[in-house]
Amino acid sequence: MVDVGQFLGLRAAKRAHRSTQAATQAGILADSRTIPQDAVRFSGRQIAILFITLAAIASVPILLYPWPPLSDYINHLARMHVIATVGSDRDLALFYQVQWQVIPNLMMDLIVPILQRVMNVYLAGQVYTIMSFVLILSGTLALNRQLYRHWSVLPLIAFPLLYNNVFLVGTMNYLFGIGLALWALASWVALRERALVLRLAVSTLFVLALFFCHLFAVGVYGLGLLAFELHRLLALRQREPLPLDRPMQRRVPAWADFVASGLPFLPVIPLLLMSPTWTLRWDFTWEFNGKLKGLLFVIEVYSHSATFFLAAIVAIGALFAVRYRALRFHPFGWMLLAVGTATYLALPRVLFDTYMADQRLPIALAFMIIACAHLDLRDEFVRRGFATVLVLLLAVRAFEVQGVWRDLSRGTASFRDSVRQIERGSKVLVAYADPDNGDNARDLWLTHAACLAIIERSALVTTAFTVLGKQVMHVRRDYRDRVDTEDGTPPSVRQLLSHTEPTDWDDDPPYWSHWTSDYDYLYILFTDRDYANPDPTRLTPVFAGYRFVLYQINGTQLAGMSKTSD
Repeated sequence: MVDVGQFLGLRAAKRAHRSTQAATQAGILADSRTIPQDAVRFSGRQIAILFITLAAIASVPILLYPWPPLSDYINHLARMHVIATVGSDRDLALFYQVQWQVIPNLMMDLIVPILQRVMNVYLAGQVYTIMSFVLILSGTLALNRQLYRHWSVLPLIAFPLLYNNVFLVGTMNYLFGIGLALWALASWVALRERALVLRLAVSTLFVLALFFCHLFAVGVYGLGLLAFELHRLLALRQREPLPLDRPMQRRVPAWADFVASGLPFLPVIPLLLMSPTWTLRWDFTWEFNGKLKGLLFVIEVYSHSATFFLAAIVAIGALFAVRYRALRFHPFGWMLLAVGTATYLALPRVLFDTYMADQRLPIALAFMIIACAHLDLRDEFVRRGFATVLVLLLAVRAFEVQGVWRDLSRGTASFRDSVRQIERGSKVLVAYADPDNGDNARDLWLTHAACLAIIERSALVTTAFTVLGKQVMHVRRDYRDRVDTEDGTPPSVRQLLSHTEPTDWDDDPPYWSHWTSDYDYLYILFTDRDYANPDPTRLTPVFAGYRFVLYQINGTQLAGMSKTSD
């Protein structure tokens, strides 16, 4: 039977000593000394109130902007809408179909359409995002509690990291998986000295759930578990053998117990083999360039100045905490840093045809590492210093995100107005005015903005995520050759209009090769303020907004006139 009370930290004081002693003998705690209760200074109830308050503050930007300016977010949200409504929307059913498969990228697909039964898709997306935030921070708190055997206020310092560059990309399933991986690791630590069967069973359930969150989330949990088990194995080897008459004696060799920790991951192999994702296994690329940038993704969002300021605050606060001997770091954290660094350097940039495979890892490690820290709050100066640092970090990050999102909301509102000009059930092509644009964090929202037409106008949009093996939403056969099914870059305007470039279309023409007759509208993204119509004969301007222009394509009518004249 699982000791839920111990896991939640609600056991009576008379059981706390016994739990701490058992954990110490197993080499789980940082040392053999129990941390005095007055070193915590915050009760579980106070920490819960702080958590709720800070979670509410962190959720403000999400609640204020139903369409947050994230890169892939609106594309994912459009897929959620199709899953929820394709059975009742004839226009969507004409273009799209949903084929449920074993794919390690389904958590949002499973949750948001269910929420959409009782709310609109935008609110459902907001609820899912806030759920991810709460899951990540509560998982950080839970892991810290299991490592130090009491609730601590220190993990709350991770709240500003919820807004990071990986989040700006809109990797929604992976972010949910980070939170679940933190809870999985906390559960493993809590059950580490319990019955082997119970521990492996709970871990297996977490692995299965993580698989359907995101394949990389399984890796995050596996990395954390490996680091913890290596730390534990090293701690056991450094201790003297336990006498045979002690109740805590090991019934299996340490190495066998270590190997058994990997058994819950075995179901991933058959699941992956039966998944269409396995067909993407050869799509990988390793790059050293960008490794440093991936580390900056943890704290960088929009402003380099804000990033520097946040890093400076944390560094100064840590130095003062070390000086006052108030900061402790669990030995598991050092092992996690070692294993995480090696893994990060070895990971490719593209894995299973998914970009940023390596650059997603540091943010997950950051939450785990924060969970490994403990702050002694007995000193009044330390308490005030911690409160000051926490407020400053939240204020800087909230001001940065809120300020930028307020400015970008003008663009998203303008784009929403343009979508209203599209006829329902239309076919929409997306192209770039400048193929080198889209890398700036402030422009990320525009990359997949055209997918809003799927939600609002039941349209076929060429940039919707419909890759076999990565999504359950696919384009029907009659229209499949008109969309991007490989997550590629949209064509440039020059490519659309030029017939002189050395492109061999005889065997495998691009999906947009017959754009004048296959589509009804053209979105040109990343335009300048005075962008001129590139082809007045075939394009009629419909709406010009910030960094984009919507055109109606006249190619079909012109083709008909040409045939009549012949």
